[in-house]
Amino acid sequence: MYAVKNKVQLIGNLGNAPEVKTLESGKKMARFSLATSESYRNAKGEKITETQWHTLVAWGKVAELAEKYLAKGKEILVEGKLINRSYNDKEGNKKYICEVQVNELLMLGEKTTA
Repeated sequence: MYAVKNKVQLIGNLGNAPEVKTLESGKKMARFSLATSESYRNAKGEKITETQWHTLVAWGKVAELAEKYLAKGKEILVEGKLINRSYNDKEGNKKYICEVQVNELLMLGEKTTA
């Protein structure tokens, strides 16, 4: 259990098609969003669904798979680690970002035949 220090697993639906960039080195980077939803019943018995949005980043072969196979709305499972970083925006304000760096990607849902 000590080997698992920073590990994230998410199952959800893509909010957009991956935005893929090829760096000068030739390595690919894909950025996309994933929605995860949980439902529960409140004290009145009403069904409440809460959706969380996650920013995902994939590199290399995983980015190539994302570019080739992923589309908006597709249900996927990702495994990776949390990355926190900061930057200064155009106005000089410090912004903080938490992303999931994807190491593994699995497509779920119905299989389609070509």
